[in-house]
Amino acid sequence: MKIGAITVGQSPRVDVTADILPLWQGKAELLEAGALDALTYEEILELGPERADDHVLVSRLRDGREVTFAERRILPHLQGCIDRLEAQGVSLIVFFCTGEFPANFRHKVPILYPSDVLLRLVPVLCGGSPIAVLTPSQLQLEQIRVKWERHVPRAAVFYASPYGDPAALDRVCARLREAEGDLVVLDCIGYTQAMKRRIAAATGKQVILARTLLARVVDELLDT
Repeated sequence: MKIGAITVGQSPRVDVTADILPLWQGKAELLEAGALDALTYEEILELGPERADDHVLVSRLRDGREVTFAERRILPHLQGCIDRLEAQGVSLIVFFCTGEFPANFRHKVPILYPSDVLLRLVPVLCGGSPIAVLTPSQLQLEQIRVKWERHVPRAAVFYASPYGDPAALDRVCARLREAEGDLVVLDCIGYTQAMKRRIAAATGKQVILARTLLARVVDELLDT
């Protein structure tokens, strides 16, 4: 089975596939496309958020650098990724991003968004209790709080980039530990299994990792 993967940054996302591909055990061929693949670093910097209502995305470039940009400014590039992957014969497309995207992309094959999976599963798992959420950037705090409080009673949102200083992740663990509720949601595809284990050990809480949750949902299809 050919599966297409779209990153809002640049492909290949070797940091993501390092955790995902072992779960599929060779049952799928993964083809990747990135919204920023054809852009220079200088062109990418011009896509930064400018308006108060901009939906902010954070992603990783091919060389490992972190970039921040407005979702609205990359939507045409994302449509191009869908078109290219479908032309290569994929049966399913997954997004390597937990952002919320408009529903008006043109596509012939199903598209699986990690955010849709998270927003349906987490309210069940938290059982009506508050949750803690980790996101990459301070610029995302309010948009992530609004996103989650449409689905759970309360969401305490904190930030630490998965692409930056590892010490920042360790520092935020103390705040996650003191937050209400017993569930921490890592709301970015960039967080790794190793980061999940560190956060779980430091907080004593259950931790939901977007990338492996996505991979396990797809694995249900691979076993049919």
